[in-house]
Amino acid sequence: MSRAIYLTEKQWKEIGPLLPKLKSNGRPWQNNRLVFEGILWILRTGARWKDLPERYPSPSTCWRRLKLWEEQGVWEKVWRIFIRRLDKKGQIDWAEVFMDGTFVSAKKGAQKSGKRREERAPSSWWWRMAEVFLWECPLPLPAHMR
Repeated sequence: MSRAIYLTEKQWKEIGPLLPKLKSNGRPWQNNRLVFEGILWILRTGARWKDLPERYPSPSTCWRRLKLWEEQGVWEKVWRIFIRRLDKKGQIDWAEVFMDGTFVSAKKGAQKSGKRREERAPSSWWWRMAEVFLWECPLPLPAHMR
């Protein structure tokens, strides 16, 4: 099966061991690297899941694994590890780091007509990432406070 390589072997050696090993209850799991690269393809292209090329596992497999890893806290763990590694190497200039919180209102009055489903969590992933950022970032004091 041919595939586009988004990660070099060196990058995969860093990321691969951080992803959980999946235990099979009968049907074997798809290869973590292929699934991960399918997820990266979606993120890089901004395409719909159903447009995922055939060289990757099925869109539903990639989406389910993305969701599973989110629920297990894998993304946050990986992010923390890489932030620490970059910081130790001095490759992050914390004075230049910022987060963007962009909000777009719903079209055609969806907020008035639509009812929010209670079981759906509001952007919990983004809030956890903001928490990680604030925890890991050794924020320097602004110049006027020194």
